[in-house]
Amino acid sequence: MGGVTSDNPPDPAALRPLLPSAVQELADDAFARRGLRLLLKRDDLIHPDLPGNKWRKLEPNLRAAAAAGRRTLLTFGGAYSNHLRATAAAGRLLGFATIGIVRGDELADRPLNPSLAQCAADGMRLRFVDRATYRRKTEPEVLAALVPQDCYVVPEGGSNAAAVHGCQVLGRELRGVADVVGVACGTGGTLAGLAAGLGPGQRAIGFPVLKGGFLGEEVLRLQREAFGGRRGQWVLDERFHAGGYARRTPELEAFAADFEARHDVPLERVYVAKMLFGLTTLAQEGAFAPGTTVAAVITGA
Repeated sequence: MGGVTSDNPPDPAALRPLLPSAVQELADDAFARRGLRLLLKRDDLIHPDLPGNKWRKLEPNLRAAAAAGRRTLLTFGGAYSNHLRATAAAGRLLGFATIGIVRGDELADRPLNPSLAQCAADGMRLRFVDRATYRRKTEPEVLAALVPQDCYVVPEGGSNAAAVHGCQVLGRELRGVADVVGVACGTGGTLAGLAAGLGPGQRAIGFPVLKGGFLGEEVLRLQREAFGGRRGQWVLDERFHAGGYARRTPELEAFAADFEARHDVPLERVYVAKMLFGLTTLAQEGAFAPGTTVAAVITGA
């Protein structure tokens, strides 16, 4: 597809996402022993290049960029950012130019890791900035220095009001399907939208993959930005980050390997494995009443 123009804006629907995503029931002893049902919401199967919450958060931003006639998407991420990779893929597939602001100027002179190499192969122009500047990227004067005037800016992780509305659809797809829905959290946008889309009597549990205890306020901020205030029933369980982003523990790895062997479902380790480990632990702790249906959102890599 050619470049973006206001006369012929690209339609993300042309990527043919598989929506609504499938729901798969698993017979898992840790849940069955407590009288619980476990469902997997297979958002990882939405699109091969834009799986899960990446599609749900990027799609409304792609539409907004096209409607504004912006030819370039600019966004932010670390050296192994799934969001950067998804944005680069979206640019390749829909004809946007893409720029990625990457945390860590020390990476500029090193060979690209596989994640950044894929971004570059998809046409993303990578710009490495020092970590102090990266931390200040939302300040107006810093942002103005980083962003060319013709760019449409997508925040780190894709989480903004448009993305929250996109993820609200995920909650609507799960109305009447489950009592409790678990989701892994990085920047909070998926949980903010998911909880808002669920119906009465349903609740969401977010499992942060970063340590620090900051995410609750960020989810509230995103819901205020999108809806004017808090929406839906949601909580965070901060116990399962395994030491921080992309960190693992032997316990987490053993759980994930066993789950994969028993159910033939691949578990992405940065997000999905931590969330399922958390839900399984809660089930074993008796956190859910017998008869509860628990859904786990499989967001993919």
